[in-house]
Amino acid sequence: MIVHACLRDGRGGSPTAVVPDGSFSDEERRRVPAAWGTSHAVFVGVRDGQVSLRFFTAHGELPACGHGTVAALAVLADRCGLSEYRTTLHAGGRAFIGRAVPRPDGFAASFDPGPVTLRGATAAERDLILSLFPACAEPASVASVGRPRMLIPVATRADLAALTPDLDRLREACDRLGLLGCYVYTAPTADGRAAARMFAPSIGVPEDIANANSTACLAAHLSHQGLSTLTVDMGDSLLCPASITATTETCPEGARVQVGGLATLTG
Repeated sequence: MIVHACLRDGRGGSPTAVVPDGSFSDEERRRVPAAWGTSHAVFVGVRDGQVSLRFFTAHGELPACGHGTVAALAVLADRCGLSEYRTTLHAGGRAFIGRAVPRPDGFAASFDPGPVTLRGATAAERDLILSLFPACAEPASVASVGRPRMLIPVATRADLAALTPDLDRLREACDRLGLLGCYVYTAPTADGRAAARMFAPSIGVPEDIANANSTACLAAHLSHQGLSTLTVDMGDSLLCPASITATTETCPEGARVQVGGLATLTG
């Protein structure tokens, strides 16, 4: 099934293949995104009431995929038919809560992406990556919910739209530094609205339409500035508008984030 995850105002979203898991080889799983015309595929296993998720691009398996999780929750909720679907998901070696609620235009799904680790970028990371993003407005940081990615701020949406990084150089730099990719974002407005683009050529995704886990990382980063609710617009450069929402609660262990979006099942 194809699910459009993280729609904006009922339009766009990231097309994601959602497949009942079975006795597939990893090579077969890697073929699914290209065969179905999506950047990612999520394989959903349900056994003895336990739900497991595995995420693949054409380049291989990922430990986590935010919009893939949103897509899977929408499919599971559609099958369940309840006014609110809630379950424990197993993926990437961790168990976490996901929920989905039916809406007239789809399913509003959200989940706990796990603890976010944050640190400042090293001088080597800044020099290598920021040479590809000269519009950076301030020092970049590195965040992780399983795999590290660089968070790079720019001043305006115009600066964001104008980005044309050399993807071959970016892939080489990310491979060298062990980064998933680069999430470039604008400063949020007073009501918590921002825009972002995620470049991840190292995993076979030159630019992601929607990236929920990186948005969760940004939400944790901005929570230190007192921002607890964030909505990030993505996909405009790909003519496929998407939006991801994130809420953050500060607790003794650090920032606790819930992230998600609206998803529709299209067949």
